[in-house]
Amino acid sequence: MSSPMRLLAALLSLALGALTAPTSQAQAQAQYPDKPIRIVVPFPPGGVTDLVARLLAEHLTAELKQQVIVDNKTGAGGVIAGDLVAKAPADGYTLLFTTPNHTINAAFRSNMPYDTEKDLRPVSNVGQIPMLLVTHPSFPATTYPGFVDYARQNPGKINVSAAGNGTLPHITMELLMLKEKFQVTNVPYRGAAPALADLVAGQVQAKLDNQAQSAQFIADKKLNLLAVTSAKRLKAYPNVPAVNERIPGFEGYLWMGLVAPGATPDAIVEKLAAATQRFAAKPETLQRFNKDGIEPVGSNAAAFKALISREIAQWRELGKTTKIVVD
Repeated sequence: MSSPMRLLAALLSLALGALTAPTSQAQAQAQYPDKPIRIVVPFPPGGVTDLVARLLAEHLTAELKQQVIVDNKTGAGGVIAGDLVAKAPADGYTLLFTTPNHTINAAFRSNMPYDTEKDLRPVSNVGQIPMLLVTHPSFPATTYPGFVDYARQNPGKINVSAAGNGTLPHITMELLMLKEKFQVTNVPYRGAAPALADLVAGQVQAKLDNQAQSAQFIADKKLNLLAVTSAKRLKAYPNVPAVNERIPGFEGYLWMGLVAPGATPDAIVEKLAAATQRFAAKPETLQRFNKDGIEPVGSNAAAFKALISREIAQWRELGKTTKIVVD
């Protein structure tokens, strides 16, 4: 073959490749999923986040007609799981089910192995749990304004338990201290269960906790409920004020959402988001969520991305003021 003919053949080959590559990619996305999907959870089995992830996996298995499995990868406050998914192929077969540790790590950790906003793509916020400010019955204040006044008058004398440094209750309490201009002593524990147990035993005086864990202790008068961090008062506790009645815009939610590798195609993200929205809206989910004090959300990808960006900015601003470091 002459040189001009070889050149022409090469150009034709390149043109055909350019035409067929997008078509093949589109076909692969249209057929998604055609093999099992893995949802990586940064927490051990048994907790509320793991429970919701498993309920979602059951729903997706039925709807997408492919097995969806939950893989618990704990460690480093969620960074190990996040790194695994951030560096996985962006084909929709490895996903992350995460919580505000996702935004806290991005804001407070000095050495992250991935870029949270670039390397991971939000899919849908499934549901959220507001936190409750609970105190031991021996604590002298029985109202939220009384708690704030006591904390201001006795700086550092209230011991507040949390499930470790850098967890949502710890960081939210730091934000509350800044906004209300008081000081408490944060006491980190190795997990939420021992942190709550010591509060019930009177070893510490207060805690930001979720309804699923605290409800029975509140009902049994073993804990006093002073305030909630939801956007409005909770139906279960209509006489308990929301913090944002004093601090407009103040909210603290343990949200639980699905995230994919950053370069995951729009078609796959949209398909997963739509399936997740249907999960959050179905009666069986609503019934189970109500039992555990979970508010269903089922957001689209854009709304979830906006939430994550807003939180990262908020935590970074808090970090500048408080000099908190989570490593």
